[in-house]
Amino acid sequence: MRRLLILWDVDHTLVDSDGVGRELYQATFGEMFGGQMPQPGSMAGRTDRAIALEVLTLAGVDEPQQFVDAFHAAMAARAPGLAGLIAERARALPGAARAMAALAELGGLGGLGDGQTARTARTAVVQSLLTGNIRPLAEVKLRPLGLTGHLDLDAGAYGDAHEVRAELVHLARSNAARQYGGDFGGQATVMVGDTPLDVAAALATGARAVGVATGGFSGAELAASGAHAVLTDLSATDQVLAAVLGQHGP
Repeated sequence: MRRLLILWDVDHTLVDSDGVGRELYQATFGEMFGGQMPQPGSMAGRTDRAIALEVLTLAGVDEPQQFVDAFHAAMAARAPGLAGLIAERARALPGAARAMAALAELGGLGGLGDGQTARTARTAVVQSLLTGNIRPLAEVKLRPLGLTGHLDLDAGAYGDAHEVRAELVHLARSNAARQYGGDFGGQATVMVGDTPLDVAAALATGARAVGVATGGFSGAELAASGAHAVLTDLSATDQVLAAVLGQHGP
């Protein structure tokens, strides 16, 4: 049976969280260091490890690398408390829930819960996350909006693990292999994201790259970055399936 690992980005691919993540950064910085957090450059496509290191460096923290894990731990402790704010302010992007459900139902299996996988006669599909967010922040952005039911969050990789997004691909493949066995190398891994950094991470690791122009980058920019397929958004489920499955179609 062929195995396919589909790794979704979170921000501006599945959800618009209305800046809640940046507010978490500010609250955490204030708790640990006091005052206003210096503003990092663009967060789009970057990992929380890279962003936190930049913030601490801009703040003039001595040996900032030594504080990154503590900063993330403080963020993680605060993140679950954001669920109400997410429910109030964030929104699932058009078609996101349907796309994940359709992939889960390829074998006629619906209603899968966390930690399960959809299987067809020819393809076993595992859906998870590859996101710049730390895991507790990714979860709180998705769960209140009903977007975790078809994801195995243990099979993904999160932004506290490395500054370089491509390194997360190797980690997600290892996690998925440990959970399900088999090999998710090459284009048996599919990354879906809204930035050229998502695409670059896929290409650097031999994965299939699907760009979604629902963030700050146009379809033309995502195509120019090398995406194998580009979608305007996730609203046309049949187009999403074709882009994601590619040669692995059922």
